[in-house]
Amino acid sequence: MKIAIMGIRGIPANYGGFETFIEELAPRLVQRGHQVTVFGRSNIIDYKEHFYKGVRIRLLPTISHKYLDTVAHTLFSTLVTFFTPYDVVLICNSANALFCALPRLMGKAVILNVDGLEWKRQKWNWAGKAFYKISEFLATFLPTAIVSDARDVQSYYARKFQAKSYYIPYGAPVQPIASQEILRKYGLRPREYILYVSRMEPENNAHRVVKAFECVETEKKLVMVGDAPYSNDYINKLKMTADRRIIFTGYVFGVGYRELQSHAYLYIQATEVGGTHPALLEGMGYGNCVLANDVSEHHEVLGSTGIFFDRMDNRDLSGKIQMLCDRPKLVAEMRSKIRKRVNALYCWDRVTDQYEKLFIKVIRNRVRHYAKKDL
Repeated sequence: MKIAIMGIRGIPANYGGFETFIEELAPRLVQRGHQVTVFGRSNIIDYKEHFYKGVRIRLLPTISHKYLDTVAHTLFSTLVTFFTPYDVVLICNSANALFCALPRLMGKAVILNVDGLEWKRQKWNWAGKAFYKISEFLATFLPTAIVSDARDVQSYYARKFQAKSYYIPYGAPVQPIASQEILRKYGLRPREYILYVSRMEPENNAHRVVKAFECVETEKKLVMVGDAPYSNDYINKLKMTADRRIIFTGYVFGVGYRELQSHAYLYIQATEVGGTHPALLEGMGYGNCVLANDVSEHHEVLGSTGIFFDRMDNRDLSGKIQMLCDRPKLVAEMRSKIRKRVNALYCWDRVTDQYEKLFIKVIRNRVRHYAKKDL
């Protein structure tokens, strides 16, 4: 198959969840004999080669604006499909639902990964929230098929729109690494730091984690990994903490990121919205004990292998961090449980199987449709 993937910032991943997902999926599809092109944003991806792990990289311009960046780049990417014989187009982010119509007009099968319920994010004003809600509706009929990465999101589309979507979760790594170069860079010791990973935006609750940790009595450090392009004021306020145990690294990818996940004592997932978060699965895959915000998406992923804190009460978050710092045996027990769950449910090869089967299904259905029209 000739497959185009768009709606993300591009690969190699240097930003967030969608990018990490595609960096895992696209090369695996190439290994199975498919031709895969990933469209990236020229203002973000600084990769000079034409191919990455066998995946063709096409960098296109965009409009560097909080509200236009994603949709402008996806529009430009879909226009390219008018002149290229792709069999199937995978578009990420429900905000891009409108642009599913363009490749479909050219007879291509289009799959939209809707991600989570973006209109819940605090960073959007009323216009942004309204746009996402309209996009959710468009997602129910403009693409050939919808993919949701969480059962909760799948149920939402079925309940609100009576729309069928295919549930395909993200995968997780299963092998920690031994190297510790980035630990030395930040003065860290294995199992002597707590790890938080996310875009630094209000609904991801970095501020709650910082405030809660300030009240914890421990010699362990808190490592805050992540950044965000339009949240400078919020991030600067976070960094005003007087607690010297708290370290802000900005974005970390590649080997350094895997090292931080592999040697953490505890991983905190404080997000509120967004479906299944790849960073959570990565924390699980590297064998971490996970302390997660008490929302349905996290319960779906973690099951009984996670520990949850109250989504409103910061004293509960402080208390849970303190409890886990004081009970290393419990942390070790949770590590063992979480590894078993990851191995059973969140394998990247299994995820690739599911996407490959869906691609084949929608292409065959498209061929049958046009064959009937010809008759």
